Amino acid sequence: MLTTNDVAKVYDTILSIPGMNETVKIDMKISRKNVLLLNSVIKRGLNAKDDDKSLNMPGNVPSENLEELRSFADECLSKAGLTELSEKLNSLHTGK
Repeated sequence: MLTTNDVAKVYDTILSIPGMNETVKIDMKISRKNVLLLNSVIKRGLNAKDDDKSLNMPGNVPSENLEELRSFADECLSKAGLTELSEKLNSLHTGK
């Protein structure tokens, strides 16, 4: 079984492969339900606490890459017209 440190090394190696910073265009169709779920999964992974190593992104991922993922998640919600719904669902969850 791989340790958390081993997984971080594998991610670091993969992210260092030449061409990994190249932009790719992904044209896809996805249901609104799955957009909402994808956004939730991305945000949960990015906001995981240090004590939940199974959900946390490797610590050596550059902050600009993490911000790009946040932006992607928000853009998906916006394009699907689900931003307001997502905010209301989050407010139910956080109690705000």
